[in-house]
Amino acid sequence: MESRRITVGDREWAVRIGGPETRHHVLLLPDAGDPADVYDQVCARLQTSDLHTIAIESIDGLDAAAVLAILDQLKVPWANLVGSGAGAELAWQLAARGFGRFMSLIVAGGGHPAAPGVDGAVKDAACPPVEIPTTLLATKRLPRPVAEGSSRFVYGEFRLVPMDVTDVAAEAGHELATEVVLRTSFW
Repeated sequence: MESRRITVGDREWAVRIGGPETRHHVLLLPDAGDPADVYDQVCARLQTSDLHTIAIESIDGLDAAAVLAILDQLKVPWANLVGSGAGAELAWQLAARGFGRFMSLIVAGGGHPAAPGVDGAVKDAACPPVEIPTTLLATKRLPRPVAEGSSRFVYGEFRLVPMDVTDVAAEAGHELATEVVLRTSFW
């Protein structure tokens, strides 16, 4: 994978880019504190499925405007969106407010911001529903009964996949890659 630095405003973001130059892009957002290479093995699997991958190395300080600016600079008109942990929270926000920019959403360990979390708290009651096909991976951090609450905030096809892991990217990368391929396929 090629490592590139992209400047947005006064910040510079490191991204890992790989795979064939196609119209089928996958944007991967890591959890807070994840190592820069957290998605490398997932990306290798996605690239063998003819998907172009863009993995942002760190989510620290990243917001929706910066993500959209990164995609603009890379000349990516639309992408399939993947997020884990804190990256999942940002992915939900992007999918809910970036209609037409994202084709699908695959999130792990974080439910829709308007749905009650594990502690019963709602992070963002004003977050709109997403209107794209969505796969939510229920994990040890987001148990299935809590994850099911996100389904009412998805106005598209919703798939819930339980996984008995804490960190999907590190512990079940092959399953994550499979779910991404399923979401990006138009068959």
